Amino acid sequence: MSSDYYETLGVSRDATPEQIKKAYRQLAMKLHPDVAAEPDAADRFKKVAEAYEVLQDPKKRDLYDRGGDPLGGGMGGFNGAQGFGGGQAGFDFGNLVDAMFGQQRTRGPRSRVDRGQDALVRLSLELAEAAFGTSKALQVETAVLCPRCSGSGANEGSQPVTCRTCHGQGDVTHVQRSFIGDIRTTQPCPTCRGYGTVIPDPCVECAGDGRVRSNRSITVKVPAGVSTGNRIHLSSYGEVGPGGGPAGDLYVDVTVQPHEAFRREGDDLETVVRIPMTAAALGTEVAVPTLEADLEDSDPADRAVQVRVPAGTQSGTRVALDGHGVPRLRAGGRGQLGVTLLVQTPTRLDDEQRELLRQLAALREETDSEGTVQRHGKGVFGRLRDAFAGQ
Repeated sequence: MSSDYYETLGVSRDATPEQIKKAYRQLAMKLHPDVAAEPDAADRFKKVAEAYEVLQDPKKRDLYDRGGDPLGGGMGGFNGAQGFGGGQAGFDFGNLVDAMFGQQRTRGPRSRVDRGQDALVRLSLELAEAAFGTSKALQVETAVLCPRCSGSGANEGSQPVTCRTCHGQGDVTHVQRSFIGDIRTTQPCPTCRGYGTVIPDPCVECAGDGRVRSNRSITVKVPAGVSTGNRIHLSSYGEVGPGGGPAGDLYVDVTVQPHEAFRREGDDLETVVRIPMTAAALGTEVAVPTLEADLEDSDPADRAVQVRVPAGTQSGTRVALDGHGVPRLRAGGRGQLGVTLLVQTPTRLDDEQRELLRQLAALREETDSEGTVQRHGKGVFGRLRDAFAGQ
């Protein structure tokens, strides 16, 4: 037994398992005979591996700290004085690989029961459905529990039996001789794939997997205020796991379709209303439909809102109506309804209408007027551009 395993690894006696593993990894990569040129590298490598063999095992480490011999009087896993050479134990090369690359390997049979994968489906909504919330029925194709074997994977009257290759261990060990001694590598059993058991008579419905593919209908409750890109999380509605394991989660990816009259900007709605030139000049009041008009069960009083148009209103004027936009997702209140007014110039005039306009132009001394460029803020032109783009 080494005089001081801690000194061999260069760690303190209160070193954590992570510190011990890190020290071993660094020394093993430095001293391994395949890469080290020093003549004593193989002997030092044996001592480092022996120290790690003890200190990485809580029980062996505790026994060593209390003054006992954790290797039973010999070299334990290194087959006594033979070290790496001869004997049946040999050196587990898997531990070296794990330490070098920081991998955690689970020895022994693994369970046939495992959690299923998450699933993703897409849901297309009308603007009113996204704004006010709705419930939607979705057809989802996922793995479900096998109805024939209820997840066991075996036909009726049959059950898994111990694997004859690995004798229920789930992994097999191969020993290879090298110039430094016997090197053992442990891998999942190729017969049982690491389960430790095999199913001699698999279920004819699921072929031993414990689950089958199936279409099922689920109802998704869509909260008010969702928008394109939002995802609705449904816990345990995903794929059922192998062996009838717990289902994963289902994610519903929301897409909101464009609306013919409204454009959504966050929690605000924008719409364009065209008014006659005479109405803009004289002033009027117009009824503007709201998004509630798309809902069959909405209150008729909520399906339109009156908008006052002052006399002399210019094309591109935007009127903001608070509380008529989209309900805020998981919050109170609603956004604005922005109404952009477009003044329509008549394009078809009869003789009487044309004469009346000439008289109006004469009264206003506009018969020979020339256009003038008036500077405005960018917001005015921006609203006009957006309004025309939405035609």
